[in-house]
Amino acid sequence: MGCIGRHFTTLQAPFLTPFALILLLSAPTPTRAQTGMTARTTTIRVDAARVMNRITLSMYGSCIEDVNHEIYGGLYAQRIFGESFEEPPAGSPMAGWKAYGGHWSILDGALNVEADSGAKLVRNEPEIRDGTVECDVLFRGTAGGNAGLILRVNNPRTGPDSWIGYEVSLSARDKNIHVSRHRDNWQPLKTVPAPVEPGRWHRLRVDLAGTRLSVYLDGKGPYIDVTDGPDAVTSGQVGLRTWQSNAAFRNLTIVTPRGRAEVSMADSGRASPLSQVSGMWDGFHTGNAFAGYAWLDDQSSVNGAHSQRITHGGGSGAVGIANRGLNRWGIPVREGHLYKGSFYFRGGGNHGAIVAALENADGSRTYAMQRILASMDSKGWCRVVFSLRPANTDPTGRFSIWIERAGTIDVDQVYLSETDYALYHGLPVRADIARKLTDQGLTFLRYGGSMVNASEYRWKKMLGDRDHRPPYKGWWYPHSTNGFGIEEFVRFCEAARITPAFAINIDETPEDAADMVEYLNGSASTPWGRKRSENGHPAPYSVRYIEIGNEEAIDGNRDLYLRYLQRFKLLSPAMLAKDPKLQLVIAAWWRPGEPLVKQIAQELRDKAALWDVHVGGDDLREGANVDRIFTQMERLFREWIPGSPLKACVFEENGDRHDLQRALGHAYILNVTQRHGDFILMDCPANCLQPLGQNDNGWNQGQVFFTPDRVWGMAPYYAQQMASANHLPLRVASEVSGEVGGGAGGLDVTATRSEDGRTLILKVVNRCPAINRASIEISGFQKPRSQAEVWTLAGHLKAFNAPGEPERIRSVKSTFGQAAERFSYTFPAYSYTILRLRR
Repeated sequence: MGCIGRHFTTLQAPFLTPFALILLLSAPTPTRAQTGMTARTTTIRVDAARVMNRITLSMYGSCIEDVNHEIYGGLYAQRIFGESFEEPPAGSPMAGWKAYGGHWSILDGALNVEADSGAKLVRNEPEIRDGTVECDVLFRGTAGGNAGLILRVNNPRTGPDSWIGYEVSLSARDKNIHVSRHRDNWQPLKTVPAPVEPGRWHRLRVDLAGTRLSVYLDGKGPYIDVTDGPDAVTSGQVGLRTWQSNAAFRNLTIVTPRGRAEVSMADSGRASPLSQVSGMWDGFHTGNAFAGYAWLDDQSSVNGAHSQRITHGGGSGAVGIANRGLNRWGIPVREGHLYKGSFYFRGGGNHGAIVAALENADGSRTYAMQRILASMDSKGWCRVVFSLRPANTDPTGRFSIWIERAGTIDVDQVYLSETDYALYHGLPVRADIARKLTDQGLTFLRYGGSMVNASEYRWKKMLGDRDHRPPYKGWWYPHSTNGFGIEEFVRFCEAARITPAFAINIDETPEDAADMVEYLNGSASTPWGRKRSENGHPAPYSVRYIEIGNEEAIDGNRDLYLRYLQRFKLLSPAMLAKDPKLQLVIAAWWRPGEPLVKQIAQELRDKAALWDVHVGGDDLREGANVDRIFTQMERLFREWIPGSPLKACVFEENGDRHDLQRALGHAYILNVTQRHGDFILMDCPANCLQPLGQNDNGWNQGQVFFTPDRVWGMAPYYAQQMASANHLPLRVASEVSGEVGGGAGGLDVTATRSEDGRTLILKVVNRCPAINRASIEISGFQKPRSQAEVWTLAGHLKAFNAPGEPERIRSVKSTFGQAAERFSYTFPAYSYTILRLRR
């Protein structure tokens, strides 16, 4: 969503396990008798001679908004997730607890957690129903969101909303107490003001009695006394959580009818050697070899702040580490296919070989290996390269590094990629995902979202040797890679023939922003154009669209609006001086009743080309809301900035669905935005990509889903594909009358034609659970052929495509043989239909 904070979250639906997906997909499509709906009749009138507006080819867009995991672990061909060992050891610092994300440590007699997007630490003890849970909470500063207790926790997983239970949090920034329920989503129950201060220990207490939660602070209260409804969670475990806050905890007390338990949180318990293996890696040993590990906080590392130490303490066998890629899904191993990679090492006291290998998931079978003979007594870092050609196929393999003799080595910055046909145009891009995007018919792709709001997101850190591009603390996932950055994105779009747009952090300096424009668009004779040429691309990229920021002042903070205006006015002259044709995009949150929004429009009228508005996309009625937003926006622009060429774009349609309902919601919005076509130039649903079962930011809305070895489209993918394949530049007059229905029901129609007037397109969304028998009357398009082409997307409103049935919901092409200037057509219930007529 690219959202800073949590908007649109009330639209979320529970995360579905693969088994639940199968159950849902087995549900039959409701018949007319089952819905109780009777067929509707409608009249559609089209005047093909009356041109209303033009529609840009850039209208068929999408939004990649998260380096992790749409790119890193997805489009980026790098198969190692955790390449620079920045992820802390995954184990909990306390015995009897399990961590789900975040960096937890014992410090100064308390349990500490670094700011993270929803890190959780859950106690392994038996579930509790009723009782009292209390704990001391301290905030190290006012930055971030909140932190506190999570109660009646069930099915916890890594991710901000990947769990079931209650959250009772304090905020030092907002000075409040907050209670919410999570069912793989986020449902706020109540928030009240409270005297929460940074640097001070606060005693947070929650009484649980059935569906009632009573919250006390520092012995006073209750501040909140809330009774949950039918979705109440009645039992579960106890845990701790942070939302973007540096926090500490101590003196946890749990009182239930079974007794009283006190946890000091100052004792780390006994740690195993594996507790010192970086979080995305697994340690292993064979035979009777003695294994030791250390996660090094090492400023002399090759890249980032950490590296991994492996110690073989004697005995026969191997000691090593293994990586299974994103989510430990496994690295796909293909028989006979060539893999290439590299890593850095340093070591002492070992003169044997380092082994790089592709294996099965538990290491019991080796498919390919290479022994790397090198002196291990060097204190400096050495880079080694390897090639592996496996003798077997295994979709869930792993990559391993090990040593077989006593000694110690440190490892850093590991890269592994397939080669040849697995790469798109020779770029570090997964060809299967790239081809799926081009098959979707995307004409425009935005690279941006909350990832650009991360304080360390800077374009110059994305240049040069990937081994030395520094990782940084990301927004949704704390350990982001710069291995794939703005230039890689632009190169991909160039190869795919897709118009690119990207966002930058508003705190880039004017000098750096100007250098970026020169690097991308300047001639090879300019200083930064020469650097681009030296990096392998002599010709300018000719990038046209750059967005400054993302969802700035989304919470309505006036100081943030003013700061954004200041930063835009500082950056834009420097950027436009390097390329006056550049089209800069405003990212301030559109809030028409806010006077500062008017001020931004007036002061940036000659500096910006577009204003990015983010809308919802899940609801079948959302198109009507989008129409209202842009009708008002266009009117206000005429009033506020007469004669200004400032236009609008939708860089994010947001929600939490990827089923047919979301596809119809998008098709409706696309119809609407095309009816505003002279004013709205792009429409980009989010998210473009989603790894199956992985959703760090809590929104479940991918158009293209993937696993390490598979890629498939969801229903919204096919809606976009249909629209793009049937693009015509002129929108003509159309109207719908009769039993069009209300609310979420009825037909929505947009008609377009070719420049020569020989082809006419009708794009029809039926948002009703009943078929619609429409009478279609066409003028200004004489003697159409009787044979028309038809594309239809229809089915169960909540159906989507699972790995086992990846094309259950997809568009179907057919023909209709009774087209004329007047004819009838029956539109299926819950459907998107495109009719192509020719003269």
